[in-house]
Amino acid sequence: MTLPSSALRIIMLALLLCCSMFQHASAQVLPGIDILAQRNFDLLQGKRVGLITNQTGRSTSGSSTIDLLATAPNVELVTLFSPEHGIRGEADVKIDSGVDQVTGLSIHSLYGTSCRPTPEMLTGIELLVFDIQDIGARFYTYIGTLHHALRAAKTHGIPLVVLDRPNPIGGSDLAGALPDPAEIAQRLATDSSGCRSLTITHPIPTRHGLTIGELARLINHQAGIEADLQVVPMSGWQREMTWHQTGLPWVNPSPNMKDPRAALLYPGLGILEATNLSVARGTDFPFHRYGAPWVDPVAVLKQLPSLPGFWFSPTSFTPSAPGHPYRDQLCHGIQITVSNPDAADPILAGLHLVQAIYRAHPDHYRAHSGFHSMVGDRSVWQRLTAGGESPEQVISGWQQHLEQFKQLREQYLLYI
Repeated sequence: MTLPSSALRIIMLALLLCCSMFQHASAQVLPGIDILAQRNFDLLQGKRVGLITNQTGRSTSGSSTIDLLATAPNVELVTLFSPEHGIRGEADVKIDSGVDQVTGLSIHSLYGTSCRPTPEMLTGIELLVFDIQDIGARFYTYIGTLHHALRAAKTHGIPLVVLDRPNPIGGSDLAGALPDPAEIAQRLATDSSGCRSLTITHPIPTRHGLTIGELARLINHQAGIEADLQVVPMSGWQREMTWHQTGLPWVNPSPNMKDPRAALLYPGLGILEATNLSVARGTDFPFHRYGAPWVDPVAVLKQLPSLPGFWFSPTSFTPSAPGHPYRDQLCHGIQITVSNPDAADPILAGLHLVQAIYRAHPDHYRAHSGFHSMVGDRSVWQRLTAGGESPEQVISGWQQHLEQFKQLREQYLLYI
């Protein structure tokens, strides 16, 4: 006897949810997709759905959000959208649209010729769902993808549902500069594809301390978008939680974000990628190691003070990622080890390392054009190098804006 397709979908969903129940005991935190499934996908009932996701969109059972929505009763998943790195998170270059080999659904790339959902991509969609793991740093492109999704949803009158996930570096600490709102507005206005603005779409601190759902609420209102937005909150997440305390497995959000320690380092040390250094992409320790063929680690270490929560040590590595500096060349540099995450200030460490490398190699070390936008402050390179200011002095100049943002964000928080 052949079962009707509706019955098969119900059986498949039951199996996926059953597996999820067995996994819940080890996870203190249930992401938004688990909560939505517990609610029988109530927000999606009777809708033709477009899903913006990648490999991080998973339930606690390990089932992908794609599979859960594709088998949910009375929900028609019609289109997939992929951010930077693709639907499976394996690409490190611009990617074309394609077809998902598992479901047969079209995949529209939001990191190709356009980084915004176009009218053609949204044809026939009645509701958009966003389920992607952010890492807690302003310049990680998934925040830009969320921003553009909100604008597209508003423009085309399509509701957007964000399935919330933890901030892997916690939701209590805020740090870094806030970019100039006027500069962001100009960039958005002159960016026809949406791709140039992916790393800087809203004036938030480098380490923003928000979940992706809280970011959606803040951006939607503060940017004046006012899309029809609903956030499905997590269960069990608290602001001070580290990733390990969530009980959730680490799924690389991008090919070179291989562990929670790299995510902790990224808001502060990631700015070095906007200089003429390698950040060890294509090795086992990206964003833990920074260097170049011309770096003298001993000379750099002499310029580095002792900082709480970190160990700095000399290292050598050979990066292999295509399209990135010094591919297949032996690089020398500094390895950063987090010895105490509670005491570690990655923003301070990043500025100190920039200054130390410049002082050791003033004739070699240079910043690229994107450095100021990643930092969020146009004056920082000059102040740390020719100006001779300390990183502590630089950071002190950001405190007033940080306090203002801390008060502003209160109205958008979903968790204690």
